[in-house]
Amino acid sequence: MIIVMKPNAAQQSIDSVVSYIENNGLSTHLSAGEEVTIIGIVGDKTKLPTDNLISFKDVDRIVPVTETYKLANRKFHPDPSSIQVGNTWIGPGSMSIMAGPCAVESEEQLMCIARAVKKSGASILRGGAYKPRTSPYSFQGLEEEGLRYMQTAGRETGLATICEVVCQEAIDAAVKYVDMIQIGARNMQNFILLKEAGRSGLPVLLKRGLCATIDEWLNAAEYIIAEGNPNVVLCERGIRTFETATRNTLDLSAIPVLKEKTHLPVIADPSHSTGSYKYVAPMAKAAVACGADGLMIEVHNNPACALSDGPQSLTFQKFDRLTRELEPFCALAGRSFERFDGQASDCHRTGE
Repeated sequence: MIIVMKPNAAQQSIDSVVSYIENNGLSTHLSAGEEVTIIGIVGDKTKLPTDNLISFKDVDRIVPVTETYKLANRKFHPDPSSIQVGNTWIGPGSMSIMAGPCAVESEEQLMCIARAVKKSGASILRGGAYKPRTSPYSFQGLEEEGLRYMQTAGRETGLATICEVVCQEAIDAAVKYVDMIQIGARNMQNFILLKEAGRSGLPVLLKRGLCATIDEWLNAAEYIIAEGNPNVVLCERGIRTFETATRNTLDLSAIPVLKEKTHLPVIADPSHSTGSYKYVAPMAKAAVACGADGLMIEVHNNPACALSDGPQSLTFQKFDRLTRELEPFCALAGRSFERFDGQASDCHRTGE
């Protein structure tokens, strides 16, 4: 449940309500707006005599929260969150583009790609050092060596960095080298891994599971936030359906649904969802139009020879064309993104 305080409630009144709740063995989550403060209650509400709460000074009303996820719930945190990743932010008002290879193959390859994607407007370099592959005989990644290459590329280009983690050992290594960790679709309900990601201290990108409902996805995010890490970004990467024309089905409707249900930023991955470079651009534009806060796009210097997911990777030329074509879509969505020359591409101004 949440306690909605009256507009401009005194801090002493807020403190009294918080003390009452915590003295009954529950925890609180405060969301302070310009005028109204909301106090979220986390824990077993049967321990809390709620009849007394409404009589506290400056309490306006008590609202039950029926969803099992609380900290990720927009009712607990009405304003959209902005998440800092390295020297950039993911959230309202901007368009964050994560780009790079599915798998880190060599330092030379990664540096080449990092420079190219930055030039075209990416703010975060993505690269896989740990690769959970369907076949045990497929390339499994360079692991910590790949993470070191990520760190070098990030330092030399100024890009923030993100890499997927698949186990506790991978998290322990990643925290030394990258700015953000990713929980992939196959691990969305690996609850032990989610808890460890929450304890890592790094922001977490949580991809939707292959067959996960939105509520299951938000409960997975709750595992991370419940460990004291509120810096979670959700990534719609396509779900498994009966359709075989694309690799997965990009659930664009999930973006506005999530915007209603949660305060967490939402990005889309048109590469993994479609499985083909031909469909990445239209799906990226559609995701921006639906309200996505960012995009994750696979880019490779030579897709035909990529060790992982070459068919869905964009060339440098195609990626540069896409980022330029995205500008009017960002303008309509009221978002901006920064190009390589350091000049902010103000989408409000561009759209005039």
